[in-house]
Amino acid sequence: ERFISCHSYVQSEILMLMNVAEKFNFRVNTYTHILEGYKVADKMKEHGVGASTFSDWWAYKFEVNDAIPFNGPIMHNAGIVVAYNSDDAEMSRRLNQEAAKAVKYGNISEEDAWKFVTLNPAKLLHIDDKVGSIKVGKDADIVLWNANPLSIYAKAEKTLIEGVVYYDAQKDEAQRVAIAKERSELIGQLLQEKNKGMNTQEPKKKEKTEYHCDSMEE
Repeated sequence: ERFISCHSYVQSEILMLMNVAEKFNFRVNTYTHILEGYKVADKMKEHGVGASTFSDWWAYKFEVNDAIPFNGPIMHNAGIVVAYNSDDAEMSRRLNQEAAKAVKYGNISEEDAWKFVTLNPAKLLHIDDKVGSIKVGKDADIVLWNANPLSIYAKAEKTLIEGVVYYDAQKDEAQRVAIAKERSELIGQLLQEKNKGMNTQEPKKKEKTEYHCDSMEE
Protein backbone atom coordinates (compact mmCIF):
# COMPACT_ATOMS: atom_id res chain seq x y z
CA GLU A 1 0.00 0.00 0.00
CA ARG A 2 1.28 3.45 -0.93
CA PHE A 3 0.04 6.86 0.19
CA ILE A 4 0.35 9.35 -2.65
CA SER A 5 1.57 12.89 -1.96
CA CYS A 6 1.55 15.32 -4.86
CA HIS A 7 3.31 18.66 -5.22
CA SER A 8 0.78 21.16 -6.55
CA TYR A 9 0.05 24.83 -7.07
CA VAL A 10 -2.83 25.80 -9.38
CA GLN A 11 -6.38 24.50 -9.46
CA SER A 12 -6.08 22.96 -12.94
CA GLU A 13 -3.35 20.52 -11.91
CA ILE A 14 -5.10 19.79 -8.62
CA LEU A 15 -8.30 18.82 -10.41
CA MET A 16 -6.40 16.96 -13.13
CA LEU A 17 -4.77 14.50 -10.76
CA MET A 18 -7.97 13.89 -8.80
CA ASN A 19 -9.75 13.11 -12.07
CA VAL A 20 -6.97 10.71 -13.08
CA ALA A 21 -7.06 9.10 -9.63
CA GLU A 22 -10.80 8.55 -9.77
CA LYS A 23 -10.57 7.17 -13.31
CA PHE A 24 -7.97 4.60 -12.26
CA ASN A 25 -9.52 3.91 -8.85
CA PHE A 26 -6.95 5.32 -6.45
CA ARG A 27 -6.94 8.23 -4.02
CA VAL A 28 -4.50 11.08 -3.57
CA ASN A 29 -3.51 11.20 0.09
CA THR A 30 -2.00 14.69 0.36
CA TYR A 31 -1.44 17.73 -1.82
CA THR A 32 1.64 19.70 -0.80
CA HIS A 33 1.96 23.45 -1.34
CA ILE A 34 -1.63 23.41 -2.71
CA LEU A 35 -1.78 27.22 -2.80
CA GLU A 36 -4.98 27.31 -4.85
CA GLY A 37 -6.71 24.68 -2.77
CA TYR A 38 -9.25 27.23 -1.60
CA LYS A 39 -10.64 27.37 -5.14
CA VAL A 40 -11.45 23.66 -5.25
CA ALA A 41 -11.92 22.83 -1.56
CA ASP A 42 -15.31 21.22 -2.22
CA LYS A 43 -13.80 18.87 -4.81
CA MET A 44 -10.92 18.03 -2.48
CA LYS A 45 -13.33 17.20 0.34
CA GLU A 46 -15.30 14.96 -1.99
CA HIS A 47 -12.14 13.14 -3.09
CA GLY A 48 -10.90 12.77 0.51
CA VAL A 49 -7.49 14.35 0.04
CA GLY A 50 -5.60 16.29 2.70
CA ALA A 51 -3.58 19.49 2.30
CA SER A 52 -0.12 20.45 3.52
CA THR A 53 0.29 24.10 2.62
CA PHE A 54 2.17 27.30 3.40
CA SER A 55 0.60 29.82 5.75
CA ASP A 56 1.01 33.07 3.82
CA TRP A 57 3.36 32.82 0.83
CA TRP A 58 2.06 34.33 -2.36
CA ALA A 59 3.05 36.17 -5.57
CA TYR A 60 6.72 35.14 -5.51
CA LYS A 61 6.40 33.35 -8.87
CA PHE A 62 3.78 32.98 -11.58
CA GLU A 63 2.01 29.86 -10.30
CA VAL A 64 1.37 31.41 -6.89
CA ASN A 65 -0.05 34.72 -8.08
CA ASP A 66 -3.50 33.69 -6.82
CA ALA A 67 -2.30 32.33 -3.48
CA ILE A 68 -3.93 33.89 -0.42
CA PRO A 69 -3.25 33.67 3.34
CA PHE A 70 -6.85 32.50 3.89
CA ASN A 71 -6.14 29.30 1.96
CA GLY A 72 -5.53 26.99 4.92
CA PRO A 73 -8.51 28.14 7.00
CA ILE A 74 -10.85 27.96 3.97
CA MET A 75 -9.86 24.34 3.32
CA HIS A 76 -10.15 23.58 7.04
CA ASN A 77 -13.65 25.02 7.14
CA ALA A 78 -14.54 22.82 4.16
CA GLY A 79 -13.72 19.76 6.26
CA ILE A 80 -10.26 19.01 4.84
CA VAL A 81 -7.38 17.87 7.06
CA VAL A 82 -4.97 20.81 6.77
CA ALA A 83 -1.34 21.08 7.86
CA TYR A 84 1.15 23.91 7.61
CA ASN A 85 4.65 23.14 6.40
CA SER A 86 7.77 24.93 5.24
CA ASP A 87 10.61 23.86 2.96
CA ASP A 88 12.78 26.63 4.39
CA ALA A 89 15.38 25.66 6.98
CA GLU A 90 14.72 28.74 9.09
CA MET A 91 10.93 28.91 8.93
CA SER A 92 10.53 25.19 9.63
CA ARG A 93 11.89 25.92 13.12
CA ARG A 94 9.05 28.34 13.76
CA LEU A 95 5.95 26.47 12.63
CA ASN A 96 4.30 27.41 15.92
CA GLN A 97 4.25 31.01 14.67
CA GLU A 98 3.05 29.87 11.25
CA ALA A 99 0.11 28.16 12.95
CA ALA A 100 -0.80 31.45 14.62
CA LYS A 101 -1.39 32.96 11.19
CA ALA A 102 -4.39 30.66 10.75
CA VAL A 103 -5.97 32.46 13.70
CA LYS A 104 -5.04 35.87 12.30
CA TYR A 105 -6.28 35.29 8.76
CA GLY A 106 -8.88 32.57 9.22
CA ASN A 107 -10.38 33.43 12.57
CA ILE A 108 -10.29 29.77 13.57
CA SER A 109 -9.77 28.60 17.14
CA GLU A 110 -6.27 28.44 18.61
CA GLU A 111 -6.75 24.72 19.23
CA ASP A 112 -7.60 24.03 15.59
CA ALA A 113 -4.71 26.22 14.44
CA TRP A 114 -2.31 24.32 16.70
CA LYS A 115 -3.43 21.07 15.08
CA PHE A 116 -2.15 22.46 11.76
CA VAL A 117 1.39 21.75 13.00
CA THR A 118 0.80 18.83 15.37
CA LEU A 119 -2.04 16.34 14.96
CA ASN A 120 -3.02 17.07 11.36
CA PRO A 121 0.45 16.43 9.87
CA ALA A 122 0.52 13.16 11.81
CA LYS A 123 -2.84 12.22 10.30
CA LEU A 124 -1.64 12.98 6.78
CA LEU A 125 1.44 10.81 7.40
CA HIS A 126 -0.71 8.07 8.98
CA ILE A 127 1.32 8.11 12.19
CA ASP A 128 -1.27 9.79 14.42
CA ASP A 129 -1.49 6.59 16.46
CA LYS A 130 2.02 7.39 17.69
CA VAL A 131 2.50 11.17 17.56
CA GLY A 132 0.65 14.43 17.02
CA SER A 133 -1.09 14.74 20.38
CA ILE A 134 -0.63 13.88 24.05
CA LYS A 135 -2.43 10.65 24.76
CA VAL A 136 -1.82 7.46 26.74
CA GLY A 137 -0.07 4.95 24.52
CA LYS A 138 1.48 7.48 22.14
CA ASP A 139 5.17 8.35 21.93
CA ALA A 140 5.94 11.07 24.45
CA ASP A 141 7.22 13.59 21.89
CA ILE A 142 6.44 16.80 23.74
CA VAL A 143 7.54 20.43 23.88
CA LEU A 144 6.86 22.44 27.03
CA TRP A 145 6.55 26.19 26.42
CA ASN A 146 6.81 29.12 28.80
CA ALA A 147 3.84 30.84 27.14
CA ASN A 148 1.12 30.25 24.56
CA PRO A 149 3.08 28.53 21.73
CA LEU A 150 1.23 30.62 19.16
CA SER A 151 2.91 33.72 20.56
CA ILE A 152 6.10 35.05 19.01
CA TYR A 153 7.39 35.50 22.56
CA ALA A 154 6.99 31.83 23.52
CA LYS A 155 10.17 29.89 24.20
CA ALA A 156 10.64 26.15 24.53
CA GLU A 157 11.45 25.14 28.12
CA LYS A 158 11.83 21.41 27.55
CA THR A 159 11.81 19.05 24.57
CA LEU A 160 11.12 15.36 25.03
CA ILE A 161 11.41 12.61 22.42
CA GLU A 162 9.86 9.28 23.40
CA GLY A 163 9.88 10.51 26.99
CA VAL A 164 13.59 11.37 27.05
CA VAL A 165 14.53 15.01 27.72
CA TYR A 166 16.69 16.22 24.84
CA TYR A 167 16.55 19.92 25.70
CA ASP A 168 16.16 21.73 29.00
CA ALA A 169 16.33 25.54 28.99
CA GLN A 170 17.86 25.78 32.48
CA LYS A 171 20.52 23.15 31.75
CA ASP A 172 21.21 24.80 28.41
CA GLU A 173 21.78 28.17 30.07
CA ALA A 174 24.16 26.60 32.59
CA GLN A 175 26.02 24.87 29.78
CA ARG A 176 26.35 28.14 27.87
CA VAL A 177 27.96 29.74 30.93
CA ALA A 178 30.36 26.81 31.30
CA ILE A 179 31.29 26.89 27.60
CA ALA A 180 31.88 30.66 27.73
CA LYS A 181 34.17 30.17 30.74
CA GLU A 182 36.10 27.39 29.01
CA ARG A 183 36.41 29.46 25.84
CA SER A 184 37.79 32.39 27.81
CA GLU A 185 40.35 30.13 29.50
CA LEU A 186 41.47 28.63 26.18
CA ILE A 187 41.84 32.06 24.58
CA GLY A 188 43.90 33.16 27.57
CA GLN A 189 46.20 30.18 27.16
CA LEU A 190 46.59 30.86 23.44
CA LEU A 191 47.48 34.49 24.07
CA GLN A 192 50.05 33.47 26.64
CA GLU A 193 51.67 31.10 24.14
CA LYS A 194 51.66 33.83 21.48
CA ASN A 195 53.28 36.30 23.86
CA LYS A 196 56.00 33.73 24.51
CA GLY A 197 56.80 33.72 20.80
CA MET A 198 55.28 30.33 20.04
CA ASN A 199 53.97 29.59 16.54
CA THR A 200 50.27 30.33 16.02
CA GLN A 201 47.77 29.87 13.22
CA GLU A 202 44.39 31.30 12.28
CA PRO A 203 41.39 29.15 13.19
CA LYS A 204 39.91 27.24 10.27
CA LYS A 205 36.17 27.00 9.93
CA LYS A 206 34.53 24.15 8.07
CA GLU A 207 32.34 25.52 5.32
CA LYS A 208 28.67 24.59 5.43
CA THR A 209 27.62 22.25 2.65
CA GLU A 210 24.33 23.02 0.95
CA TYR A 211 22.56 20.34 -1.03
CA HIS A 212 20.18 21.07 -3.89
CA CYS A 213 18.14 19.00 -6.33
CA ASP A 214 21.05 18.82 -8.77
CA SER A 215 23.78 18.23 -6.16
CA MET A 216 26.18 15.44 -7.08
CA GLU A 217 28.72 13.66 -4.89
CA GLU A 218 31.28 11.01 -5.70
